[in-house]
Amino acid sequence: MKRALFPGSFDPLTLGHFDIIKRGVQLFDEVIIAIGINADKNYMFSLEERQKFIKDAFKDEPKVKVATYKGMTIDFCKEVDAKFILRGLRNPADFEFEKAIAHTNRELSKIETVFLLTAASTSYISSSIVRDVIRNNGDYTVLVPKSVRAK
Repeated sequence: MKRALFPGSFDPLTLGHFDIIKRGVQLFDEVIIAIGINADKNYMFSLEERQKFIKDAFKDEPKVKVATYKGMTIDFCKEVDAKFILRGLRNPADFEFEKAIAHTNRELSKIETVFLLTAASTSYISSSIVRDVIRNNGDYTVLVPKSVRAK
């Protein structure tokens, strides 16, 4: 089975994430959306809310699973037998950052990283932008899937 892990904080899930996941399920037998837990981060949405956003968004997609983890992503990959890490790239800065992580992960674990370019229509969206729009009472609904809009 070709299993990929799509790690992130998903605070919140955006249309960019949604696009990468939908395209990822076409490439892999299973995509595990892995919500990383970092005690040093202040999240806008609780872990339970973020899990619900993802589960509700993909309730009709049996190839998508949701999990949480602490520690190194490659250790969690080994735990769930994922041979691939799925990442989305919005811009050249993302590529440079993700490339260094991918090389390190491959050196430490032999796990391959698969990059998908975000769709042009969602390439400007990030969770931090969505959080800023929400904090400033803007219309964030055009940036997130229906499961987040319901919040």
